[in-house]
Amino acid sequence: MGKRDFLTITDFSRDEIVRLFDLAARMKAGSYREQPLRGKTLAMIFAKSSTRTRVSYEVGTYQLGGQALFLSSRDIQLGRGEPIADTARVLSRYAHGIMIRTFAHADVEELARHASVPVINGLTDASHPCQVLADLFTVREALGTWEGKVVAWVGDGNNMANSWLGAAERLGFELRLACPEGYEPDRGRFERAKANATVVITEDLEAAVEGAHVVNTDVWASMGQEGESEARRQAFQGYTVDAALMRRADPAAIFLHCLPAHRGEEVSTDVIDGPRSRVWDQAENRLHVQKALLATLMG
Repeated sequence: MGKRDFLTITDFSRDEIVRLFDLAARMKAGSYREQPLRGKTLAMIFAKSSTRTRVSYEVGTYQLGGQALFLSSRDIQLGRGEPIADTARVLSRYAHGIMIRTFAHADVEELARHASVPVINGLTDASHPCQVLADLFTVREALGTWEGKVVAWVGDGNNMANSWLGAAERLGFELRLACPEGYEPDRGRFERAKANATVVITEDLEAAVEGAHVVNTDVWASMGQEGESEARRQAFQGYTVDAALMRRADPAAIFLHCLPAHRGEEVSTDVIDGPRSRVWDQAENRLHVQKALLATLMG
């Protein structure tokens, strides 16, 4: 069996996702004592800065007995024009896995093509699969299952929305995306998800959230989009998850946000800091799910 990469949610089958979550649950409960990464190193390339991705991968690698190396693109030759393929070949000789957080998804695909060790997508402009794994794990923890549940996404059809489409394609829950015109997610991913699940894109927030079990949002302008923030603020007027919108959701619905959050823009303070918010569990679960991912791919 050759090396496995994790670049998008759909790289794993439904059964593999369930097995990953079972392992993550054992790790979170403290009943997993093994150190499958003993003597191993994870090279972490950051072209985009980060709080949760960096800390969770660094801590997780250490807890599994390994070592994580932080490499900003300013510190390595990749940032000075070394071809991605060459960086991939060299890092594969030193490290046992590579995690990369960058802009273009094609760069991560190229890195994976030329690396002989597992490559993990820590975020690209097109996809944020580690975050959505943690989100799904949080849904399973809070609601018992995603089976028969409705997930609502409110706001930008960004890398998170794309990854939720991949999750719906794999797991078959209902996904409703409320996005302003011109800010819809990737069309191809939408069509693939629609073939396997009930998926809709609408501009009607209230219809999207009606009876939903999970209400999910993200910032209006992501990293690298700062120049568009005024145009986006105009486009996203009204796309705030507030208490009135949450009242339309299922009475037991949870609120998720991948963070960082801008209170008063995409979410009101009373929602993100309120009793239905699971954002801190969600952030913590990055650690447990990624540890399970590291153990599976590198252990």
